[in-house]
Amino acid sequence: MRKSLIVLGILCSQQITFSQSISKTMLRLPDTGETTSYTSTFGEDNDYTINAPFFINNGDGTVTDTITRLMWQKTDGGEMTIENATTYCNTLTLAGYTDWRLPTAHEGFSILNQQYANPSLDATVFTTTNADYWWTSTRQANDTTKIWGTNAGGGIGNHPKAETVSAGGVKQFHVRAVREINTPTVVTHFTDNGNGTITDNVTGLIWQKTPYIDSLTWENSLTYADTLTFNGFTDWRLPNIKELQSINDESLINPSVNTTYFPTISKSKFYWSSTTLPNQTTKAWYLYPAFGITTYDYKTVAHHLICVRGNQASTTSIKSISKPTSSLNVFPNPFTSSIKLSMKNQDIEFFNAMGQLIYAGNNIEGQDFSSLPSGIYFIKTYTSYNKIIKE
Repeated sequence: MRKSLIVLGILCSQQITFSQSISKTMLRLPDTGETTSYTSTFGEDNDYTINAPFFINNGDGTVTDTITRLMWQKTDGGEMTIENATTYCNTLTLAGYTDWRLPTAHEGFSILNQQYANPSLDATVFTTTNADYWWTSTRQANDTTKIWGTNAGGGIGNHPKAETVSAGGVKQFHVRAVREINTPTVVTHFTDNGNGTITDNVTGLIWQKTPYIDSLTWENSLTYADTLTFNGFTDWRLPNIKELQSINDESLINPSVNTTYFPTISKSKFYWSSTTLPNQTTKAWYLYPAFGITTYDYKTVAHHLICVRGNQASTTSIKSISKPTSSLNVFPNPFTSSIKLSMKNQDIEFFNAMGQLIYAGNNIEGQDFSSLPSGIYFIKTYTSYNKIIKE
């Protein structure tokens, strides 16, 4: 059964912050997309729904991620060197926009869907190509000839830029451009809450400051995290691979995690995620923080773990979807000023065609949308979405 995550903003009165500003370009951190259960042990990736992936195909060669509020190129630009990939994005005109760029490592990783493999992308959203990897704009901290790239198998890592075919290598490194819909904000990345927990102000996740001292198998890691009581809270869990990778700092190495906030994370240890490898289900993803690559191992091997809870970045409450509701009907469609739903008291999100959030709540029928321009809009629930038109 899936577990609901009720967001509560909990901060100790004695907080410790250090000067560590970071540009927040993604509104929320998407889930991995993993929807299949691979164990009867509670706590795996599939047991939690926080920010389920939700994309809008804009019909003009672009795709909007409504979770991160980033706009992506639907079909990647093909294989090329990192230098040409940078130029390609910076000079691209697509759908009337000229502000395209290469994604950062975290942005690139955000669109992967770990329910799939080779490619680890939703083929109903992104056009499938023969890419092995996709470039990002992030270079390895101590070696600028190595570039961070996401791979079709669902991971992310640092690679010599000469590996791609156009540079004399044998691997297909492709380019996919991204642009921002919302203006990025600058935040302090982490806050030490003074109680053994760290808040990530980019994702809203709350982490244990000190990982579990021992190593456990994957199944035992799930159980340990799910039954943990720490700092008065019992909703701790093993992070999924996107959450775990989100604390990685590619400007650091050995370890690639900020030790001001996570002083005991080891460069030589592997840290389990709750995410299973879908095409090799006896294996699960982990983070190796020497550089911050994500890779996988047999679930029966003992590795380390760090627990996480909450997600303060979510803008709406999360409902359990262990019992999916029937399809939601929206009327009238087209609408002019008001919208009615066939099911009442539904928590919904209402977007325009650019993926910008217009309304979130459970009283859409009480809203006046007469000032909205004519066009296509989307209503999203936690089980479906509907396309509607405003006249």
